[in-house]
Amino acid sequence: MYVPVIDDYVRWNKENSKHEGWVYFVCDEYITIEIRVKDKCEQNIRDCPIHKKTHVLLLCYRQFWNELEYVKNRRENDGISDAIATYKSQDGRYLDIQ
Repeated sequence: MYVPVIDDYVRWNKENSKHEGWVYFVCDEYITIEIRVKDKCEQNIRDCPIHKKTHVLLLCYRQFWNELEYVKNRRENDGISDAIATYKSQDGRYLDIQ
């Protein structure tokens, strides 16, 4: 069975509807899927300037993970993955990711 990971793009094929988006949060009981991002209005930005967007999240409990279809992820071919995999903070230290 597919186990969701943050930054995976998934499709959730429910009974009468289909949703798709980025896995935003993962825990043992559920995940959230970001299905939409929209700009906040100017007043909301003034009231809370640390966030400029509203994220619409869909909750998917573990018992429904078998209905998820993995599409892609943001970790592949981003140029960062290779740098992380080969990074050593000190000479002679083992790689952090093995």
